[in-house]
Amino acid sequence: MKDSPKNPGRRQLLKTLGGATAVGAASTLIPGCGAKQKATAVNLSFREIPHSLDFEHHLPQEYSADILLRWGDPIDDNTAEFRPQALTAQSQLHRFGYNNDFIAFMPLAADIPAERGDLHYRSNNSTRGLLCVNHEYTQPHLMFPGYNNKYSATRGVSAEHVAIEQAACGHSVVEIARGDKGWQVILDSPYNRRITLSTAMQIRGPAAGDKRLQTAEDPSGTRVLGTIGNCAGGKTPWGTVLIAEEGFGGAFQGAPDDIEDPREARNHRDFGISPHNRNLGDYDRRFDIQHEPNEPNRFGWMVEYDPYDPQSVPRKLSSLGRFEHEGFTLVCKPGQAVVAYGGDDDEHQFVYRYVSKDIYKPDDTAHNRQLLTEGTLYAARFGEDGSGQWLPLIVGQGPLIGENGFRNQADVLIDARRAAALMGATPMDRPEDVETNPHNDCTYVMLTKNKKRGKDAVDAANPRPRNTAGHVLEIVPPGSTGKRDHTSNHFRWQQFLLGGNPNAENPAERGAYGQQSHYNISSHGWFANPDNVAFDPRGNMWVATDGCERFGFHDGLWAMATEGPLRAAPKHFFGCPRGAEVCGPEFTPDGKTLFVAVQHPAEARNSTFSSPLHRWPDNDPNLPPRPSVLAIYRDDGGEVGR
Repeated sequence: MKDSPKNPGRRQLLKTLGGATAVGAASTLIPGCGAKQKATAVNLSFREIPHSLDFEHHLPQEYSADILLRWGDPIDDNTAEFRPQALTAQSQLHRFGYNNDFIAFMPLAADIPAERGDLHYRSNNSTRGLLCVNHEYTQPHLMFPGYNNKYSATRGVSAEHVAIEQAACGHSVVEIARGDKGWQVILDSPYNRRITLSTAMQIRGPAAGDKRLQTAEDPSGTRVLGTIGNCAGGKTPWGTVLIAEEGFGGAFQGAPDDIEDPREARNHRDFGISPHNRNLGDYDRRFDIQHEPNEPNRFGWMVEYDPYDPQSVPRKLSSLGRFEHEGFTLVCKPGQAVVAYGGDDDEHQFVYRYVSKDIYKPDDTAHNRQLLTEGTLYAARFGEDGSGQWLPLIVGQGPLIGENGFRNQADVLIDARRAAALMGATPMDRPEDVETNPHNDCTYVMLTKNKKRGKDAVDAANPRPRNTAGHVLEIVPPGSTGKRDHTSNHFRWQQFLLGGNPNAENPAERGAYGQQSHYNISSHGWFANPDNVAFDPRGNMWVATDGCERFGFHDGLWAMATEGPLRAAPKHFFGCPRGAEVCGPEFTPDGKTLFVAVQHPAEARNSTFSSPLHRWPDNDPNLPPRPSVLAIYRDDGGEVGR
């Protein structure tokens, strides 16, 4: 397609971005997304914090944070205070897990019995609820004495320590409430629970029961123990929580080339399974692919569970595909199919969408809880002219046939990456969080970076070779705000912003922000490596980062409008202690509390349990640095950000 003012071709787009001109200038904005101003969407009046790099967390003036949950904190009233050197696997099962990531706040209404979860999830109560938190991975060199650094701890970890690590992964459900003394954990709550690698789960959807999911322990291929690599996630309007399985390959050891089936050998290599991985398989044989080659196929899914029912069995949803899920987030409109968006967090991987077979019925919980088990998975193709197409991943269509190794729909879903590539989806710069802003009905894709992209492989959607700073795309389904058709197989897209320093000499690190070329963000407003995203009750975007220390300052949280003259013009709100990233930003329904997860504090070369870079958040010489969840609020009780 020829270049034009409304549809710039790749060469013109690269010229524009390379010159650090603002992304999405008014003349090229897609109508309805960013072109109009809502006064309530730009009222971010907090006092911006500066870039810095030290051992503390940072907030704007007039804000405070409660350190709500730390690794090792008890989640029931029968567990003693945390003593890391006395920790056991059994004790860890009753404690908050390690490296907290995704957060979901699920309200608890007042004066409703515990067993009536169907009523609780409809509540907008913002002072009492369930905090549902992922625990992505462990770091034995910061959890236990005796390991010199993270490399020495990749092999040879003791059986006792491996068991503790397995108990520290997964997910936590903890009741919290806000009172006169701030946010507190309710230790005697009947809801509190841990979901770990030993939790029994069902496998649902088209891949359930397939021979590639069958093992000696589960010949049915429908039951699996546990979840791992839990990164981001999502929530449903029917009261369940979705948690993603991302870096699961690192939990498995063995040589893929020694696997008899060449398809599984390729599959295992694709997810980084290697003889040099962690040694979980030395003590739990299912994590050794030479012993159980099908076990990895039972991971890499989205998991759905009911936080209001501690006895409920989590479900792995094979309909949503198998890859390194960052998360899946939902768009649910009454009388229409449910649409879920997600990304595969690896270089040159894809953006996905799921569309349910049946429609969403707001008052039919039992019906809605089946909507994620049957539907169609799609992968995105981003056109050079700003057009886009969702490509269905259905066995028998296009190249997804037996000759290419697809026996049935189970093969398509287990090998979703290969299916998407064969269909012609666009390889992206590490798609992480993908979420829809309910205010403008547009969807935003966090693309954190891709240093593997060569100069000859750039395209309009991924315009920088060796992309070290990342960027954000905006997907605009057809229709008007509030009435956009997310089920359509066609969409428009545009660059929302490029991460990086607007004044950098290296084009790969040069950012572009704002709607108009004359708008200048502050020297502290720019960031790099967008990872997670959330939207406050007024539709402002809040972006969490992972990688800013490479640019000389802490990772943190930046807020910005998605419409009007301050569109894509970030303000710096929160900063992490050194070595940490911030994950899982989540607002209470009233917008007066913002929860954030600070992950891997003090991660640095030669930083260990016995000699860490620092000891945030306790600053206690007897305690190591601890991943923690913070509850942030304005001192005057107003909405966060205003």
